[in-house]
Amino acid sequence: MAQATGSGGSGEDQEELLKIVGEIAARSHTLIEEFLRRQQTAAQERPPVDPLSVGSAFLELTARLMSDPTSVMNRNFAMWQDYMQLWQATTLRMFGQEAEPVAVPERGDRRFRDPAWHDNVLFDFIKQSYLLASRYVLETVREDHGLDEKTRQKVEFYARQFVDALAPSNFVMTNPEVLRATIETRGENLLRGLKNMLEDLERGKGRLAIRMTDMEAFEIGRNIATTPGKVVFRNELMELIQYDPATEQVHKRPLLIVPPWINKFYILDLQPKNS
Repeated sequence: MAQATGSGGSGEDQEELLKIVGEIAARSHTLIEEFLRRQQTAAQERPPVDPLSVGSAFLELTARLMSDPTSVMNRNFAMWQDYMQLWQATTLRMFGQEAEPVAVPERGDRRFRDPAWHDNVLFDFIKQSYLLASRYVLETVREDHGLDEKTRQKVEFYARQFVDALAPSNFVMTNPEVLRATIETRGENLLRGLKNMLEDLERGKGRLAIRMTDMEAFEIGRNIATTPGKVVFRNELMELIQYDPATEQVHKRPLLIVPPWINKFYILDLQPKNS
């Protein structure tokens, strides 16, 4: 989500906000039409509902858990004890007293680095509630339930994705940083974030195609593909580039370089500033 810098109440700010809203409205209309069109043909082209058998892995875990109800009850009881301690600690803090946290983020967890996650009683309670719930889920799936190693790893991986997705830092109303930026920019950050999302949807023709880099950062001949040469062969898999010689005399036998596929040929197309 883009966070614009300070937005006051000037006419220029209002004009910019109206412009953003107009762009969002126009793009939203087009995207809705594209979405409806896709839905008409989706039933015929729909892939398997669960090609990775994630659901069956969790069903197997559930069956193993139900076969040992005592263990499940003990873990639930321990979780409720933790929540009771959290309620007591939160109540003490609301009355201005100090209280030790019941759950703390793991070292290096950048989601809760903003001071408000600790200083504000409400956000601290939200944070610790989430940490307790996520800890309960992950510890439960990590226990030895007799699953084979592949199934256990699959369950743990998707359980981690699930709890990470539900982190309060991912939602506007439970993220103090986003709320602060929203107040400071009078909502402009949310509009710009929505605008960016619509651009990603447009790029994916109704599906999210999230940008991993600045799509306008490079210009052919200026800061990419600057080395003189030409493509002498091309097929569906590759391009063969013949670079122009930089000296009057060259070897009779050309030098063929096959760079790593991950970088394609860009690693050979260095600029003076980084060569």
